[in-house]
Amino acid sequence: MTKSDDKRVPALRFKGFTDEWEQRKLKDITQRVEGNNGNMNLPVLTISAKQGWMTQSNRFSSVIAGAEKKKYTLLKKGNLSYNHGNSKIAPFGTVFMLKTYSEALVPKVYHSFKAKKDINPYFLEVYFQTRKMDPQLRKYISSSARMDGLLNITYSWFEQVRLFLPNIEEQNKLEKLFDILNKHIELQQRKLEQLKTIKQELIKRVFSNHNWETVRFKDIVQLNRGLTYHPSDITNNAGVRVLRSSNIQNSKLVYNHDDVFVKKNITDPQHSLRQYDILITAANGTVSLVGKHALYLYDDENQAGGFMILLHAKNPFFINCLLDSDWYKRQLARLITGGNGSIGNLKISDLQKTLVKIPKDSIQQSIGTTFYKLDQKIELKEKKVINLNNLKQFLLQNMFI
Repeated sequence: MTKSDDKRVPALRFKGFTDEWEQRKLKDITQRVEGNNGNMNLPVLTISAKQGWMTQSNRFSSVIAGAEKKKYTLLKKGNLSYNHGNSKIAPFGTVFMLKTYSEALVPKVYHSFKAKKDINPYFLEVYFQTRKMDPQLRKYISSSARMDGLLNITYSWFEQVRLFLPNIEEQNKLEKLFDILNKHIELQQRKLEQLKTIKQELIKRVFSNHNWETVRFKDIVQLNRGLTYHPSDITNNAGVRVLRSSNIQNSKLVYNHDDVFVKKNITDPQHSLRQYDILITAANGTVSLVGKHALYLYDDENQAGGFMILLHAKNPFFINCLLDSDWYKRQLARLITGGNGSIGNLKISDLQKTLVKIPKDSIQQSIGTTFYKLDQKIELKEKKVINLNNLKQFLLQNMFI
């Protein structure tokens, strides 16, 4: 690949291509697709901004087309549709090419079209993923989303958007590159979901054992409430970091750019986090966030915040996966107070009294180690998916104009 500063070519390019890209209107390189041939037995699809084409049955648990189905558009393999519904992922809509089916029925409200000669349709799909046409789409949208969530942009305005095109050979190479990359991302994402499913199923099986000893939770853990501080105690990042509910994301502890630091002289050892302690949200304005937890893997000098519970245990890996079990979910449903506008709260005293079944110490260690290693595999896979998506975004921004 080569780089160029020319405004009519991308910053990053396959070696051997030097021609400038040509600016064209979408209407000059595509043709609208409308209507159907009356065959109502074809797959009925919908577009998800995140996942692309899906059957309505998979997405909505049933076909929701109803009487409107006879008005649906017949889309053939290689044709494209623009779903002008806004979402967080795609505020100005998404374009996807039909790949999986030879023919399908898609909603009439989508702007459907096909590529003309010497235009690779998959290239057009990928081009829309660059979001480089969003400013144009924003200009053509007459107002915000309608009651049905669709953006007010007619097909006649949609086909006015301009894009830059290389010759068909370069389009085809770009198709091959992004097709390979997308399939690799999908494969890694599936493997990630499989690992998560394996973990969930293992937790259900492991903690469904009723032959273990029954003890009170306070007999196997030590629980402390976090540090309470005043605004005058806050200092710059030379102080001691206070970990709060916002530091627990997807069952992991993370550092944030807006973390609070306090003066060292107001800290207390009983609030200090040690490696492999567990941090639990004890109070939050959003009740569903109360009880979320994460294993503390750092060895930094940090304090648990006042609305947090600091948990120390002999077998922290076992306790951490215990807190992923249905037992813990049942305790949260029973013990959390608040809601309906008031702050949700989980009291240490209530949690301490709960009864729980546990195996002997050696089995706890074995279970904990197994799940800790599984969590490490999941984290590595998550990082791989993130890195691949970051690579894709880099290529989207640098291999297109």
